[in-house]
Amino acid sequence: MGLAALGAAVTRTRAAARALDWAIVAVLALLAVGMLLPFLWLFSMSFRPVSEAYRMPPSFLPDSLDLANYRAVLDSRVPFLRVYGNSLLIALVVTLGQLVTCTLAAYAFARLRFRGRDALFSAFLLGLMFPAQVTILPIYLGYARVGLLDRPMGLALMYLTSSFGIFLVRQFMLTQPRALEEAALMDGASHWTIFRRISLPQLRPALAALAIITFTQTWNYYFQARVLLGREESMTLPVAMDVMRGYLASGNLSLVMAAMAMSLLPVVLLFLVAQRFVIQGVAMSGIKS
Repeated sequence: MGLAALGAAVTRTRAAARALDWAIVAVLALLAVGMLLPFLWLFSMSFRPVSEAYRMPPSFLPDSLDLANYRAVLDSRVPFLRVYGNSLLIALVVTLGQLVTCTLAAYAFARLRFRGRDALFSAFLLGLMFPAQVTILPIYLGYARVGLLDRPMGLALMYLTSSFGIFLVRQFMLTQPRALEEAALMDGASHWTIFRRISLPQLRPALAALAIITFTQTWNYYFQARVLLGREESMTLPVAMDVMRGYLASGNLSLVMAAMAMSLLPVVLLFLVAQRFVIQGVAMSGIKS
């Protein structure tokens, strides 16, 4: 009887565990559907004429796939292709700049020993506590003095390094074994050689995570671009879509949805290509402090 009761208890436990697993999967599926619904609505609206934008009851599937809204975006008074190029240029320059500066700084904080290293790293982390609204006024005044207003590269120069990027790469580097680096140092290799040939190849997951996070954040810059880039020829995509939306949302909603759908394409493609590295890099960066 004891063994039979024990077997029955084990069976009930396994059944309960399977039921819990299925419940978790069901909840995650519902959450995934809830997150995808806004995107489905966005793409559906982008193929509809504005007369169907507020049709009741609403429908998630358009009656036909009409590309008129996409053509209207390209023909609008906002130079959309020029704006698209501005956002792409800013995002690429900032992403490449942070990959270089944050990686070098992270190596110094994680591997080199020098006086005031920890205090300097803490000072860098303080930068995470200040929102953009705190520093935008002195930046604006400085840019006006040197002639960098209304220049997309001026906006990119603001973010060529990042406290978060340094923190992310440093934390990842602390999880990597130091045996090879110490052996190379004993053999007379310089820190630059060790960084380039040993440390850098191990940082690919962290660098992929940093690249996608940085590109996504830069691609969506609105407040900074709204203040520093006033002309239509120099604005970024979020600002351009705000202009298309019009005062008090009086613009063509279907037109705005088509512009948003076009603006999502680079971010979605980038994430699909490197999502594995993002998850791995972010997860490993939090192992050690």
